[in-house]
Amino acid sequence: MSPVVAEELRTEGFDVVWVGDWPRDPGDPAILARAYEEGRVLITLDNDFGELAVARKHPHVGLVRLVDVPPPETTTTCRRVVSFYARELAAGAIIVVEKGRTRVREGPNDA
Repeated sequence: MSPVVAEELRTEGFDVVWVGDWPRDPGDPAILARAYEEGRVLITLDNDFGELAVARKHPHVGLVRLVDVPPPETTTTCRRVVSFYARELAAGAIIVVEKGRTRVREGPNDA
């Protein structure tokens, strides 16, 4: 996510933290841990967070990975996914959004 997308989502009332505003990059495990501690869904372009969540079983509140989503569509895509899949994300789902396709891997709390 870019600082522009973060600001657009904030303007729309979403509670967004952009890692680029942090004084330094603490690394993916620390980013995922902080999102979990703060009860935040993590939105990323990076596949490494899915690896941390699935293979290494790091706890998370929910993940959204954007794959080749054109920059002009990023804000709309984030808004749509977080709103439409709110229940799934609250249950810890991992959602991968590609152009024309959305895949949902249910979280451990889905019933």
